[in-house]
Amino acid sequence: MTDKVTINIPVQYEAIAFKTKALGFDMPSDLQTGSLLKTLVASKPGGRILELGTGTGLATSWILSGMDNHASLVSVDNNELLINVAKEQLKDNRIEFICGDGYEWIAAYKGASFDLIFADAMPGKYDLFEETFALLKTGGIYFIDDMLPQPNWPEGHAQRVEAFITMLEKRTDLVLTPLNWSTGIIIVTKTSNKI
Repeated sequence: MTDKVTINIPVQYEAIAFKTKALGFDMPSDLQTGSLLKTLVASKPGGRILELGTGTGLATSWILSGMDNHASLVSVDNNELLINVAKEQLKDNRIEFICGDGYEWIAAYKGASFDLIFADAMPGKYDLFEETFALLKTGGIYFIDDMLPQPNWPEGHAQRVEAFITMLEKRTDLVLTPLNWSTGIIIVTKTSNKI
């Protein structure tokens, strides 16, 4: 067995990856993260999915490929150039793309809760975690990547990651599994609405 992802890659992935490279975007999700996301999303038939940090849509393509026809996805990013790649390549009526400030979106959101949240941006992960986690249903999955050192991390980010992981480990309203795999994954399941 190998963990190399070679099958069931979304049809749009290659075109998105090409455009991502052309734009010089250096924070895309990798194939392993995408494959795991697809698997977890498939466990939520008819689910409401939230992606914070669309980027160019590489992970979005995997999320879509795991969704059934009754599921829906809200994907938020503040970079119009990047999100336009996703909009161009992923034309699907199950997606609502929002180009806007993630901090403002999280603070203002009053809609239905989500079955799975992929937090791949500062808001929703390192900032506004409580507000974002409150948007997740009990039994829902909160998924984060980039927990292992990355070459594009700014100075001081490693300490922020460590503090974030410590905070998660101390909570009593969730169970989690950290994976020293891909870019460093943590899969969290919300068990209650009380910390």
